[in-house]
Amino acid sequence: MRAPPLARLLAPRLPFYYGWVILACVCFAGFVRQGAAVAVLSVFVEPMRRDLGWSSTAFGGAVSIGGMLAALVSPSIGHLLDRRGARLVLCLAVIGTGFATMAISQIESVITFYLLFCFARMNWAGPFDLGLYGALNAWFVARRARAASIATLIQLAGLVAFPLLATAAMHGADWRAGWIAIGLSVLSVGFVPVWLLLARRPEDLGLTAEAASDNPGHTRHEPHFSREQALRTAAFWLLALYAALVFPCQAGVSLYQASHMIERGVDPTTAALIVSTFSFMSALASIGVGWLPRGWPIRRVLALCGALMCIGVLCLIVATAATTGFLGAGSFGLGVGGMLALLPVVWADYFGRVSYGAIRGVALSLQVLAQACGPLAAGVLRDFSGSHTASFGLFATLSALAVVVALLARPPQSIDAAGEPSAQRP
Repeated sequence: MRAPPLARLLAPRLPFYYGWVILACVCFAGFVRQGAAVAVLSVFVEPMRRDLGWSSTAFGGAVSIGGMLAALVSPSIGHLLDRRGARLVLCLAVIGTGFATMAISQIESVITFYLLFCFARMNWAGPFDLGLYGALNAWFVARRARAASIATLIQLAGLVAFPLLATAAMHGADWRAGWIAIGLSVLSVGFVPVWLLLARRPEDLGLTAEAASDNPGHTRHEPHFSREQALRTAAFWLLALYAALVFPCQAGVSLYQASHMIERGVDPTTAALIVSTFSFMSALASIGVGWLPRGWPIRRVLALCGALMCIGVLCLIVATAATTGFLGAGSFGLGVGGMLALLPVVWADYFGRVSYGAIRGVALSLQVLAQACGPLAAGVLRDFSGSHTASFGLFATLSALAVVVALLARPPQSIDAAGEPSAQRP
C-alpha cells in the first residue's frame, strides 16, 4: 500500500527520522480515543438518567457489550492492520467514534443509545488499540518502549481532558451539547494528521525501521513470526494469560477503589484524592518505563508491574486511614501504568512487526473479555459479602499469579525472515 503523498514528500526532506512524525499522529489519535472512555460516559450518566428515566444498569451494559464486540472483531481487525496498515484502521476508528458520539445527542431510546455507544466502545477497545500500537511497532524497534510510553501518556491526558470538555459543554445547556462537543473534537483533532501523514511501514518510504536507521549502535534482532507460528509457542499463551490476569484487576480496582475507601472510613474528598493519586502515578509510570534500558528483559519489568499491583491492592484492603490508601493507590497506579505501556511492546519484541496485527488481535480478544469480567466479579462479590474486601483479595491473588506467569514468559525461539529458527534471546 502506497504511503500518503504528503508523507512521501516530507520523509526525505526532514532533518529527523520520520518515525517521530508517526508518533505524533499516533498521539493525536490516541488522545481522541478517549471520547468513548468510561470516564467520559460517567459524566453523562446522571443528566441522561434524569432526562430519559434510564437505570444505571443500562449504562454499564453498554460498556460491557461494547467490549464483547471488540473481542469478536479484533482478530479480523488485526488481519486488516497487517494488510493495509494502521492508517486505514485508525481513520475508520476516528470517523466511526466521532459520528457515533455526535449522533448520541439525538437519541431518545435506549436501543439507539446501545447501537451508537457500543459501536464507539468497540472502536475504543479494538481498532484503536491495534492501530495505535501497530503503527508504533512498525516504525520503532530500539526505542519502541519509549515511543509507546509517550503514546500511552497522551492517551491518559485525553482521559483527563474529555470529561472536562463534556462538562464544560453541558454548562448552561444539556447533555446533548456535551456529546456534540465530544464528537466534533474527535473528528477535528484525530482525523487529519492520521489521514495525511501516517505511513504503513518505513519501507514504504524507502526507509528502514528505527533500530537500523536511527540507533545503529544498538540494533536489535527482529523476529518474524506468523500468527500460526506464534500460536504454537508457550510465550504467546503465557503473555495472553498475563493479560487475562492483570486486566480484571485494573478494571475492577479502578472502578471501586473510591467506594472501598469510603467503606473503610475515609471521607469522600480524601477518597477522590486517592483516586487522583492512582491516576497520577499511572501516568508517571507510563512515561518512566520508556526510559528503562532496552537490554533489561521486559518479562521481568512486567513481573514488577504485577508485584506493584498486588502490593497496592493489599494496602487498599487493610487501609483504614488516608496514608495507607495513598500508598496503595500509588503502588497500584505504578503497576498499571507500566503494564499498559509495556504490554503492547512485548508482543512486537517477541513476535516481530510483520504479523503483529494478526497475533495481537487474537490476544486482544482474550484481554478484552477478561477485562470485562473484573467489574462484574467485583460487583457480585460486593453484593454477596457486603464489602469490597473479597473482590480485592481476588485481585491481589490474580496479580500475584501474574508475577509468576510473566517470569515464565521467556522470548520464543526467534524465527527470521526466511522462516528459520535462530538463537533464543535471554
